[in-house]
Amino acid sequence: MKFIPRSGEKEVISFRIPRDLLVKIDKIAVYNSLSRNEFMIQCLEFALDNLENDSIIK
Repeated sequence: MKFIPRSGEKEVISFRIPRDLLVKIDKIAVYNSLSRNEFMIQCLEFALDNLENDSIIK
């Protein structure tokens, strides 16, 4: 049996964002001692939790 490292339930994705938005994200993440990834996950979770019409994701 071989050992196969797993990353849990996270998936690797790629997307493009405007450079000025990335600069803001990086500054806020550093200020709050978070990785860019963790900060972006929290932003996305907040946005999804606060959708006006969230019936599509329930």
